[in-house]
Amino acid sequence: MSVLAAEGLFFALMKSQRLYTDYSLDKRATLMALFRGVVDACDADPYLMRAAKWHGEKTQRSCPVCKKSALVELRYTFGEQLGQYSGRIKNLQELTEMESQYGEFQVYIVEVCRECSWNHLSASFVLGDGRERKPPRKVRTLEDEDYTTR
Repeated sequence: MSVLAAEGLFFALMKSQRLYTDYSLDKRATLMALFRGVVDACDADPYLMRAAKWHGEKTQRSCPVCKKSALVELRYTFGEQLGQYSGRIKNLQELTEMESQYGEFQVYIVEVCRECSWNHLSASFVLGDGRERKPPRKVRTLEDEDYTTR
C-alpha cells in the first residue's frame, strides 16, 4: 500500500497535488537486494535519524526490515519559490497552508525506522496554485557568514 493511500484523508486535503510518483517498486527491489545480502540499505544519515526523532510523524506501518517498530515519515519541501525555506520538513497542516501561498514546490516523503536506520524515499509530488511568485525576502540568521552581533 502506498504512503498516500494509507493516509486516506491526504488526497482530500491536497487540492493542487500533481505529478505524483510512488517509489514502492523501487522499495521492493531494494528490500529484495537487502534480504539477498547484496546491499546494506539500513544506512540512514545521522541528520536524517535526528530529523526522524524530532520531526517524524508515526505511521501505522511497521518497518519492513526489523519489523519491531512503526515507521516515521518526513515530508521535505523544495522549490525556488520557497527561497531560504527550501529543504524544510513540513507536516500535513503546513502543506495545506503552503499550497495556496506558493506557486509550485516539490514534496518528498521519506520513511525512516528509528530502530534499524532503514530509510527510503516513498513518494514525491508537486503542490502549489501554479502562480509564479518571487521567493520570500531572505532573513539573516546566525548561519550567515556575514552576520555580526552588535
